[in-house]
Amino acid sequence: MTTLVHGTDTLTRDALTVLQPGFVGTTAPDWLLRRIGEGLSSVGLFGRNIVSPEQLTALTAQLRAERDDVLVAIDEEGGDVTRLEVKQGSSFPGNYALGSVDDVELTRAVARELGRRLAACGVDLNWAPSADVNSNAENPVIGVRSFGPDPDLVARHTVAYVDGLQGVGVAACTKHFPGHGDTNVDSHDALPRIDVDLATLHTRELVPFRAAVAAGTKAVMSAHILLSALDPHRPATLSPQILTGLLRQELGFEGLIVTDGMEMQAVAATYGIERGSVLAIAAGADAICVGGGLCDEDTVLQLRDALVSAVRTGELPEERLADAAARVRALAAWTQAHRARGAGSVPGAAVQEGTAPGADIGLVAARRALKVTRGERPYTPMTSAPYVASFTPIANFAVGDETPWGIAAELGRLLPGTETGSYDEPSVDAVLSAAGERRIVAVVRDAHRHPWMTEALDGLVAARPDTVVVEMGLNEAEPRGALHIATHGAARVCGRAAAEAVVGTGA
Repeated sequence: MTTLVHGTDTLTRDALTVLQPGFVGTTAPDWLLRRIGEGLSSVGLFGRNIVSPEQLTALTAQLRAERDDVLVAIDEEGGDVTRLEVKQGSSFPGNYALGSVDDVELTRAVARELGRRLAACGVDLNWAPSADVNSNAENPVIGVRSFGPDPDLVARHTVAYVDGLQGVGVAACTKHFPGHGDTNVDSHDALPRIDVDLATLHTRELVPFRAAVAAGTKAVMSAHILLSALDPHRPATLSPQILTGLLRQELGFEGLIVTDGMEMQAVAATYGIERGSVLAIAAGADAICVGGGLCDEDTVLQLRDALVSAVRTGELPEERLADAAARVRALAAWTQAHRARGAGSVPGAAVQEGTAPGADIGLVAARRALKVTRGERPYTPMTSAPYVASFTPIANFAVGDETPWGIAAELGRLLPGTETGSYDEPSVDAVLSAAGERRIVAVVRDAHRHPWMTEALDGLVAARPDTVVVEMGLNEAEPRGALHIATHGAARVCGRAAAEAVVGTGA
């Protein structure tokens, strides 16, 4: 694939080609269009760029009017991490819900419908699925984004997800290689470290990635984590041993290697984004993801110039940059060919439920993922408007705080007059006072990780035994309450399925 080239213009184009930047706004700024004309081959979209399917379709058309083979990427996992429906909550449950059902055909169908909606809006590279084995229940950043703690389960659902996306022409980017599951640090904030032996890595972390490579995933995203058994000095994103030695040579991956966000503190705090980008390309990465936080023209120019300078000084071999750029162009050609064949659906097709055959698959999956545990006393379904007490942890950066979660809105549709309050500390007396005579629905997320939530739940159940508890994170804590509903994720459809169970129409 390597094409050795010479000349400043070609070198500059290659440096632009390997960048996947973001931007601010719902239309493409002039600087972005200008850089696309100069060689920028990829653009990353986030929630701030999307307000509707029609607007998104117009945006991708605007980008492709400048260059018809530009890669348009998005971080759309479904579940807790959604950009398509950042203001509403996702129409699809996330990986943990799908893994809990453990029906690979359901996972494939969900991924296919999600991919269809992306393709219909002109998006052709999805930074998903997460193939991390969530072996550490204290993990603050993966959690419900993983299919689960079992490597084989994660592997088979990763393969189904890749098949579903790529079957409709959207390239999958399996992440976060070589596995972010066994961490208790969020790489957005600091550098996580995994100190397990090689045998454990091969029988746990690497199992889903081997399967994804064998299934033909078009891209793999690296993790900003330090695995001492593989490279004790540099995080995976900057490690030749991991990206070239392990992923390319041992696993035989020939597709696109994309970095996780280069502005994340796990890399940026130690290396800076410019040197980090140079080291990543030198290590074997092909595309630099940046734009979740830094999303302006200056960032693009800084990274472009850093790569060009590194080639000129000999720090970065010219053929390595040329090879990376060639892999970006190869993936762009694959997605362009799928668009030309009409993969996906009608441009502008709505992303809400009920818009196409199979469009309600997300709700079907969310209902199947519910685990309902009844208390010792018979449960009486609610028929009057309750009080919903949401115990709210701080959202991690990947999930963000823009996307609504919980069941109050969905319950309010079934029981008009439902009231709600949000709490970030033990507030039993406050909840009881606000609830009055109403029945209480307590909604939590990862209660096992937050002792104050456990304290609050115990207090509520003791005071009001008819309290319903809805767990929308990892289902690790003991069930409590008159009815305990584990949704295995906080997507909008998970809230709807839980609300149905509360009123007795869904469970």
